[in-house]
Amino acid sequence: QVQLVESGGGLVQAGGSLRLSCAASGGTFSRYAMGWFRQAPGKEREFVAAISRSGGIKYHADSVKGRFTISRDIAKNTVYLEMNSLKPEDTAVYYCAAEPVANSMLVYRRQDQYDYWGQGTQVTVSS
Repeated sequence: QVQLVESGGGLVQAGGSLRLSCAASGGTFSRYAMGWFRQAPGKEREFVAAISRSGGIKYHADSVKGRFTISRDIAKNTVYLEMNSLKPEDTAVYYCAAEPVANSMLVYRRQDQYDYWGQGTQVTVSS
């Protein structure tokens, strides 16, 4: 089973940038489709971005499109979320998720499609 550990969260001013990392261990990283989700206080967890096993297919939520970019480094067993032009409404706990898939082109956007989750990293954007 894969274990996921997120890092890179913190406090940043509006308009700033952060890069989140999710390090995977205990599994064959290249077998997993990966995703990022977030949960703001008092709200349900929501989809942010997803990437296929191959890294060739990416999908971003409309709320972050053009500002956030998901990527993966197979050699480092790590998936990233580059976040630019941050807004106070981006404040949330960000979670990394993984699901083993046979099709290298699949991306998953629903929480119930993922079996493996990290513990989350807090991102706070001040106005």
